[in-house]
Amino acid sequence: MHPSRHRGIYAMTVIICNNTPDRIRGHLKRWFIEPKPNVFVGSVNMRTREKTIQYIRRNSPGLGMLIIAPERSSQGFKIRTFGKTCRKECQYSGLYLIAEEWSDSRDDDL
Repeated sequence: MHPSRHRGIYAMTVIICNNTPDRIRGHLKRWFIEPKPNVFVGSVNMRTREKTIQYIRRNSPGLGMLIIAPERSSQGFKIRTFGKTCRKECQYSGLYLIAEEWSDSRDDDL
């Protein structure tokens, strides 16, 4: 079923963190399972997802996170990052992509 039909219904969210502090890990495990260290998967509604992300950002501001959540798009999801991550999301022609290596053009000009 397309994510647009999940409006108001629980949909899968994936959160990948860098070196998750224990208190954040415990908070995430309320709604998510951790199938691999620092990878959290759960079916939550949008409100719970956004409140969880706000909690993490407020209590661990430098924590690097990559979040994959449902969205009305041709791919059926969106990608967001916070903090320092080893990969960066980008959009090309409306499609979400992951850049494994990233350099800002300003850095290249120096």
